[in-house]
Amino acid sequence: MRYSEKLLQDSGITVVTVDLSEMMGAANRLSDSDPDLLAKMERIKAYGRIPAHIQPAQILRQAKWSLTVDRWIVENGCDASAIQCWRSLQDNFGCATCVTMSMMGEELMPSACEVDIMGALSMYALALASGAPPAILDWNNNFAREPDMCVCTHCGNFPKKFIGDTPEIGELDVLGETIGREKCFGAVKGKVKAGPMTYFRVSSDDRAGTLKAYLGQGEFTDDPYGMDGGIAVCRVPRLRNLMRFVTQNGFEHHVAMVRGHHAEVVNEALTRYLGWPLYDHDTAPEPMLVPRPPAPPLLKGLR
Repeated sequence: MRYSEKLLQDSGITVVTVDLSEMMGAANRLSDSDPDLLAKMERIKAYGRIPAHIQPAQILRQAKWSLTVDRWIVENGCDASAIQCWRSLQDNFGCATCVTMSMMGEELMPSACEVDIMGALSMYALALASGAPPAILDWNNNFAREPDMCVCTHCGNFPKKFIGDTPEIGELDVLGETIGREKCFGAVKGKVKAGPMTYFRVSSDDRAGTLKAYLGQGEFTDDPYGMDGGIAVCRVPRLRNLMRFVTQNGFEHHVAMVRGHHAEVVNEALTRYLGWPLYDHDTAPEPMLVPRPPAPPLLKGLR
C-alpha cells in the first residue's frame, strides 16, 4: 500500500513509524503478571465468542501484542494506525493482529491492515464524520448476477459495532491453513448486519502531486454468503460505473466503510476546507462562479 508521506505532511498529517521487530520485542518483554495485561486478556475474552479449542497461552500472547500496540499509540499521540498484519507477526510472534485493530476501531482509533496508511486516514475521516467505528474492506467478489451488489471482505478486523453483532474470535482461515492455525489466533469473524453505509477512500498521487478521493453511499444487505472471516454484502447504486472509475484512476482495492449515511459532511470537509480532488458518486458538483483549474490527466472525472 504505497503512499506519499510528503503529500500527507503538506496537508498537516504526520506519519510516525516503528519497526515491527521492536514491537514484537516489547511484547515479549511484558510480564505475565502485568495488571494491564491481565485486564487486556479479560477484555479480549469479553469482546467475542472464543472457540473452546483456543488455549489460554494463545489469548495471553494476543493480549501482549494488543497491550504493546495500545501503549505505543498513546505514547506517540497517534489518532489512527496501520499495521503489517501478515505474515511476519504470525511467523515470529505467533498471533494475528485483527482483534487488536478491531478493538481500537471500536474506540474510534481506527487501524488499517497491510500498512495501509491512506486506508487508516480514510477510516479516521469516517469516524470523525459519523462518531461510529469504521472498517477497512476489500472490494472483493461479485454477488451472483446482481450488477449493483458485491461482497466486501477482510480477514477479521471489523469492529464489533460495525458488524452489528457479537463476533467470533478465532484463527485466520486462509493464512492458518498455510502456516498453521496455532500461529493465527486473533481474527474477528462475523457477517455485517443490514443497514445504510458510507464508503470512502483517500489515495495519494505522486505524479499529480495531490491527494485524491472518492465517496458514496449504499447499504449492507441480509443476503447470505458462505465465506470465512469478515463479510459485508453491499448494494451500491451504479456499482459498475464506480468500479470503472476506481480502477481507471489508480485507486487501491481497499475501501473504508462506516454504518449510516454520512457522505455530505465528508464531501464538505474535503471540497470546502481541504481542497482535495473528490469524486462523489451520488452528488452532482455544486454550481461555481469561478471554475476550478482543469484536473491533471489521471484525475479526469474527479472534482
